[in-house]
Amino acid sequence: MEFKNEIILENEIVLLRSLKKKDISLLKEFSLNEPELWKYSLIPANGLENLKNYIDKALRDRDLQTSYPFIILDKRTNKIAGSTRFYDYRKAHNTVQLGYTWYGKDFQGTGLNKNCKFLLLKYAFEIMNLDRVEFRADATNMKSIAAMKSIGCVEEGILRSNCMAPSGRRDSIVLSILKDEWVKTVKDALKNKCGFK
Repeated sequence: MEFKNEIILENEIVLLRSLKKKDISLLKEFSLNEPELWKYSLIPANGLENLKNYIDKALRDRDLQTSYPFIILDKRTNKIAGSTRFYDYRKAHNTVQLGYTWYGKDFQGTGLNKNCKFLLLKYAFEIMNLDRVEFRADATNMKSIAAMKSIGCVEEGILRSNCMAPSGRRDSIVLSILKDEWVKTVKDALKNKCGFK
């Protein structure tokens, strides 16, 4: 299954919709005022020029059907909270990666991430019918690693010096959720953490 032109995922807490070029105006405050959000990012979006490049690359990859970027709206405050995406979609292997996730500081630790991940994983496993969703992060980014483990990701290992980063080369930690794990345990556990009935 390929990505549709418009995917909207939502519950009572959050709405994720397709990222658009004009969304630079909605994200620029984070870019200008919270540059620390991209400390570990392979593609920093701090500063308007970097944000433009970040969005342009995300949209080019969507055109290639390898990526699908979202903008995130916190429905409780009716404010844009950040961005995330499916990327490195491999149709032949029935897998995708989930990442490039960031939230403004006011939205961190509010439960927004768990709600986003629930909707994205449900879409990946139940609509796209994928077999594996992979997550990667800088191996020194303990906050991100803890967040991934808290939603049910299983750590697989470290890829040593596997890619370039703004500060040089980095080691990347790899985690994943498999379809049978989603069905058997992860879905219900994450649903409970989100506070769903």
